[in-house]
Order: sequence, then C-alpha cells, then structure tokens
Amino acid sequence: MRSFWGLMRAYWFSDRWVEAWTLTLIIALFTALSSKAGVWFAEASGELVNSIAFYHDAANTTPLASLLTNAGVLILLVVLKDAGFTGIRTFVSATLHRKWRGWLDTRFNAALLDTNHTHFHAQHGSSAAAAPDNIDQRVQESIKDMTGGAIGLAIGVMAVATSLYFVGRKLLESSAEVKGLEFLGSYGSAVLAFLAVAIYVPLNTWIAVKLGRLLERLNIRMQQSEGSYRGELTTFLRRSFHVAASQGENVQKAMHDRLYVDIDRTWARLNIVNTSYRSFELVYTFIGARIVAYAPGLVPYIHNRFDLKGYITGSEMVNSLINQCSWFIHVMPSIAALRANSQRVTELANAIENVQHPQEFYSLTGCSDFRYDRQNPVFGLTIQKLELTHQGEDATPFLSAANLRFRRGEWTFLKGESGCGKTSLIKAINGLWPYGRGTIVFPEGVESFYAAQEVKLQQVSLKQLVCLPGSERDHTDTQVASALHKAGLGDFIEHMADESRDGMSWDQVLSGGQKQKLVVARIVLQQPGLLFLDEATGALDPEGKIAFHQAIKDNCPDVTVISIMHEAVPPRSLSGAEFYHSIVAIADGVATKKSLAPSLPVELTTILAHPRPVAETRPVEERWLRFPRRIRQK
Repeated sequence: MRSFWGLMRAYWFSDRWVEAWTLTLIIALFTALSSKAGVWFAEASGELVNSIAFYHDAANTTPLASLLTNAGVLILLVVLKDAGFTGIRTFVSATLHRKWRGWLDTRFNAALLDTNHTHFHAQHGSSAAAAPDNIDQRVQESIKDMTGGAIGLAIGVMAVATSLYFVGRKLLESSAEVKGLEFLGSYGSAVLAFLAVAIYVPLNTWIAVKLGRLLERLNIRMQQSEGSYRGELTTFLRRSFHVAASQGENVQKAMHDRLYVDIDRTWARLNIVNTSYRSFELVYTFIGARIVAYAPGLVPYIHNRFDLKGYITGSEMVNSLINQCSWFIHVMPSIAALRANSQRVTELANAIENVQHPQEFYSLTGCSDFRYDRQNPVFGLTIQKLELTHQGEDATPFLSAANLRFRRGEWTFLKGESGCGKTSLIKAINGLWPYGRGTIVFPEGVESFYAAQEVKLQQVSLKQLVCLPGSERDHTDTQVASALHKAGLGDFIEHMADESRDGMSWDQVLSGGQKQKLVVARIVLQQPGLLFLDEATGALDPEGKIAFHQAIKDNCPDVTVISIMHEAVPPRSLSGAEFYHSIVAIADGVATKKSLAPSLPVELTTILAHPRPVAETRPVEERWLRFPRRIRQK
C-alpha cells in the first residue's frame, strides 16, 4: 500500500476478497442496468416529443391518451432508473465504502500499534525521512474520503464502458446516410455523433486536467493546514490547566489566529479555482447537451433521412453518451481530492514501512548501533559500552556507561543534574532512544514495565486500565480489586467495570497522584521482573512516595528496580530501612554505579529526605550538635 495503485487494489486481494468482489460485481450489474435504462429513457423521450409534435395531426385519433401514455412510461423509466437501479447501486456502493474503509483502518491501526512501537518511531522522522504530519487526520479523514472518492470514480468508469456499449450499439442501429458522406453508407450519422463526442470531450478534458492539478495541490495544502489547526486545538485542550495557570490565553489565541490565517488563504484560493471550474463545467454541459448532441443528427434530419422522433431519440442518446464520457470532467474536483487523500495515506504507509527496522532507519541520519540480547536471569540486566548521542554522524556522546550490571532483586537509584541523560538512559535500555551504540542484555524470560511521570489514560474501563498492557480477561475481578486496594485506590473498586464516572473519563476523574497509584496497581497485578520508574512518583507527597515504594517492595519481592527521582537521597521505609541498594550517578557525561552504603546515620538521612518547614528549622550547626558524639564522629 505504498503506491497509489497498490493502495487501490489491496482490499480486493486481501483475506476479504470474496466480500470485496461480490459487492463490486453487484455495483457493476446495476451500473449496466442503469446505462441500459438510459437508452430506454432516450427512446421514451423521443416518443413523448413525437406525441407532442403530432398532437393535432388528423391521423392521430387518440392524441391525449398517446401523450399521457408516453409521459407515464417516461416517468416509470425515471423511477426504475433513478430510484431502482441507481438507488440500489448507491446503497451497495455505500456498503463497499464502509467495508473498505474499515479494512484499511484496521490495517493502519495494526501497523501503527505493533510491537515495534511503529507509532512512536513514525513520529520521530529525520532529515532523511520526515515524520508524517497529523497522523490522526490521515487515518480518519483521508482514508474515508479516499475510499469514497475511488468508488465513485470506479462507478463512473463502469458507466462509460456500459454506455459506450448500449448507446453506441443503438446509435449504429438507428444510423442513417448523410449527404456528402455517402461513402459511409448508413453509418454516416453514427460516425458524425462519435466524431463530435471524440473531439468535444477530450478537448475539454485536457482543460479539466490542468485545473484539476491546481485543485489537487490546493487540496493537499488545505488538508495540511486543517490538520495542523486541529492538532493544535487538541493539544491546547489537553494542556488547558497549564495555559490557565500561566495566563497564557493571549499567546494561545495568537497561535490559533496564525494557524487559521493559513487555512483562510488556502481556502480563498481554493474557492477561486472551484468557482472557475464550476463555471467551466456548466458552460461545457450546456454546449454539450444543446449543441453538440443535436448537431450530428441535424444534417440527416434536414435532408429528411430522420423523422422528428428519430432525430430527438438520436440526439438524446448522443447527449447521454457525452454525459457518460464526461465523467472525468464532472468528477475532476473529486479526482483532485482523491489524489490528495491517497498521497496523504501513501505517505503514512511509506513512513510505517521505513521504520519497521528502527536502527536501520535512524542510521541514515546518525549512529544507531544498539544490540539487545538475552542471558540467564541469574545474571540480571547488563549494559556494556553504552554511548548515547543526538542526531548526526559526528555527534559527540552526551552519556557513556562502560559496564553496568543490575542484579535480580536489586533497587538502583539514578542520580544526576537535570538534562544529564537519566531519562535517555532508561529510554535506550527500552529501545526508545534513536542514536548511540552499546549492548543491553536482558534477563531471559523476565517481563519489564516502564512507568513514566506523566500518566495518560485511555477511555476504557478501570479494570482494563489496571490490566494494561494485558487484557482485562487475563485477570479476575478479585485480583484487580486486590491490586487497587494495595495501591491505595480501594474506594474505586466498585467502579471497576465503568469506562467513566459522572460523565467524565478516568483520565479526567483521577488526580495526578491517583494516576500514579494506578501505576502501582498495575505493577502489583503484573508482577514484572524489571521495573523502570521515570519520575513515577513526582505527583505524590513524601508519605505517598513511601507508600508507593512499600507496595512494590511487599508485593514484588524479586523485582529489579531502576528509578529516577528528584530527591537528593532515595526514600526509606517508615521503619528507616533502605528501599534502594545502589546508585548510578551521572556526572560529566559518565554513568558510574556504586553501592548505597550507610554513610550517614538514619536520623540525618531522614532529615535530608524530609526537611521540616522553613519556620521550624534551626541553624545547621545547632541541629548538628544535638547528635551524640559518636554520630558526629562518623
């Protein structure tokens, strides 16, 4: 699905091919019937005009009955063609549109949400392969509009083919000799009709193509502008509190105004081109229906080769042929929109394909040589010769670690100044940092869990939120309720099956601290062997941080923990026992690991970890002198 035609035919050669071809054949059948009904319509129109023309003729003994009968037949044919054949075809084509779009949507969602984290890598493009903008718009709107437009165009092609067959055959059957073209015999009028269509339609199609290319470029530009504006609105609503707290409404408004200016300018140009095209189409249709369609049969009619009924019937069939062959002109705006939408979708398909091998993708714009392996779980997690860099072949490493080993059950505290690379280190271990080199060896058969500071919750049931990344079917209600209770969220147990509460999603209901307690419930339920905490306690108070660690300590006895926090020293339990066994300190771009020896007394460490309010503190010297001599000597 990385090219236009590949995208167009993928559904018909997929596992749903029976469904696709069945609906397509039904559409083709009713398109053919509609084209045949067009011939009947032309003949009925000729009969009606003839009954009107000879209404006062002395030979016409039942003028009124003839007129009413022909009018009734014409109305029945209109109902049969438009409400019957065309109506059924419209319903079936809408069903095909729904099925095709659903299949494509499923495929793109599966591709984006695979175990390769494609959705993440696809948004981190580089100078070699730019990240596609507004992926949500491409999946939602572009696929929908593209599939609908393609079906409409395919129906137009079918209509042209069937009309050429049915109408063309009827024109040949009713053709007459034309003066000056006697060498054509009785096919003279038919040849004139085909010649008129062959000259008039292609010439105007060429003009339509020129205008269509301009429409296509403007449609792409319009989609990009609309997508950027909508994306910013979505982001703004998610950070609404921060905008209010910083009183940043004027800056946000200016940003919205700037983005909308691009929409407005593109829309203005698009309106000009659309109006010009509409005017061209109206003039083209009138000339085709009233001049080109009636001109070929006029010469034989003047020379009495046709009667009035034959002339009207033949002209209506030529008009029908012109109309059907002009589908390309009539749907040129739709073709421009189709090509714009398909380009958006194929760009996304290419971006997905490009990042299927992330290291190869990132190697195009920098060093990306990470090796991930497995070893006996007895040896824990090992990091060897790790260097992290930014984009660029000659980028200097901002963090290096010669050899780090984390034993089973060991708790390690990552310490360093802001921006030194603590989070980047955890990302690299989990395969989410693009540039650098090194070897990361995981304990075999051990599941890992990554808990970040900011917790975003999907709109699913509370039970499903606790069971992530697994399914709610993997755990019983009792197990989930126990995990919620141990995490300090026992008040919500009765609402486990609900996707919302009081009309709000769980992402809106739960506070920042409660969301981080929800992470604890996940950890307790999942029992991972490797746990990465990236400032996962940032929204909790000191007591909450202790409870967070204690819940993991009590329920996951063999877990290996690697944690980032802003505290100067890692927290301890209420009894003063250490949670952490070692520290990885990052200084001057180098990460080194050492044991967390009890170099300071428990009383002093507790004061440093949980300082008193400013009003209650005393001078350092005064508080230091309160400790016994043996402690001060240490």
